[in-house]
Amino acid sequence: MTAPGRWYAAAHRISGVALAVFLPLHFWALGQALEGERALESFLRWTEQPLVKALEWAIVLALAFHLFGGLRVLMIEFLPWRDWLKNLAAASAAAALGVALLFALSATSAQAQAWPQKPVKFIVPFPPGGATDISARLLAERLQEIWGQTVVIENRGGAAGGVGAAEAARASPDGYTLFFPSGSVMTANRHIYAKLNYDPEKDFVPVTKVVMGPQVLVVPANSPYRTVKDLIDAAKAQPGKLTFGHAGIGSQVHLASENFVNSAGIDAVQVPYRGEGPALTALVSGETTFMLANVAAAVGHVNSGRLRALGVTSRTEFAALPGVPPIAKTLPGFENVGWFGIVAPAGTPKEVVHKVYQDTKKALESTQLRARFYVQGLVPVGNTPEEMAREMREESQLWARVVRERKISVQ
Repeated sequence: MTAPGRWYAAAHRISGVALAVFLPLHFWALGQALEGERALESFLRWTEQPLVKALEWAIVLALAFHLFGGLRVLMIEFLPWRDWLKNLAAASAAAALGVALLFALSATSAQAQAWPQKPVKFIVPFPPGGATDISARLLAERLQEIWGQTVVIENRGGAAGGVGAAEAARASPDGYTLFFPSGSVMTANRHIYAKLNYDPEKDFVPVTKVVMGPQVLVVPANSPYRTVKDLIDAAKAQPGKLTFGHAGIGSQVHLASENFVNSAGIDAVQVPYRGEGPALTALVSGETTFMLANVAAAVGHVNSGRLRALGVTSRTEFAALPGVPPIAKTLPGFENVGWFGIVAPAGTPKEVVHKVYQDTKKALESTQLRARFYVQGLVPVGNTPEEMAREMREESQLWARVVRERKISVQ
C-alpha cells in the first residue's frame, strides 16, 4: 500500500471510531428527549459550550471523510469508472452528508429565529391585582405587538409563589411558557421553606429583570395613624396588637414588612394572604392595621382615597407618590426595593432566551410603556441574562442572612 493509501486507511479508521461514538450518543439523547427527562436538559446545556460546539463540527468533517473513503472503496471494487470520476462521486456524496449534518445541527437555531409561531404564556405566581400581575400585563401588551402573537397571563397563586414556580419548572423548555416572578420567589423562598417543589437555580435560566420599585407603608383611610412615627409609637405602646397583611410567607411584601418591623423594633402580628391583591382588599376593609405593599399595587387605592400612604421604602421621595416621605426620615438608613422579571424553564434554547431578552429590552424602550410603568411606581430595567443571574445570587445571599436573623421559616 502506498503512503497516501496508508494515510487514507488510518484516517478512515479514526473517523469510523468517531462515528461509532457519535451515533450511540445521538440516539441516547433522542431517547431522553422522548421521555422528557431532566438529563437531556443538562446534556443540551453542556452542548452549548464552545469546546463541545467545536467537537460537533469536527465530527461532521470526520463523518464526511468516512463516507468519502467508504464510497470510494465501493466504487473501486464494483464500478468500472475512471479514478477522477470515482473521486468526484465520493466527494459529492460526502458533501451531501456534511450539508445534511450541518442542517441538523442548525435546526435549533433556525427554530429560535422563527420563534414565536404560536401564543406565549406568562405564568404569574400570584392572583390578579398585585404588582407582579400588573407588571406582567403591561409588558405583555407591548410584546404582543413585537411578536405578532398573543401573550397569555396565567395566574397561579399559592405558597408565596411556589405553586406557580413549580408549574413553570415542569413546563416544556421551548420558550412558549415563561415564568414572571417577583424577586423573592427566586431568591428568598429557598431560605424560608424547608421543602420547595422547585429549585430556583436548577429549574430556571434567567432572562431579564423587567422592572423594579419600592414599597409603600399604607393604612386604611380611617386609620388614626398619619405618620410613620404615629404607627411605630402605637405598636410600641401595644406590643403584639397591631397586625400587618402580606402576600404569603416569603413574598416580596412579607420580607419588606419584616424588614420594617425589625428596623423599627416593634412587635406586630403578620397575617398572610394568597396574594398582594387580597391582602390590600383586607387592609381597605380594616381587617389588618398596616401593610408594606408594592407601589404598583397600592397606588390606585391611595389615589382613590381608600388607603393612606405614610412612607415609601426608597431613600428619596418617589415620583408616583408625591409628598409621601421616605421611611428613612423616621428610620435612618431604611431602604427596601423589589423587582419583577422573566425566567425560563431550564433547557430553553439559548437563542430563544436571548430573543426574549432582546425583545423585552426593546419593549422597555417604548416611551409609552415606560410612562405607564412610572405611573405604577415601577422603574424599567431590562438587564442581560448574565447580569440578572449575578444579581440574583447576591440577593439570595442577602435574604439568607435576613431570614436567619428574623427566624422566618415554614416547615
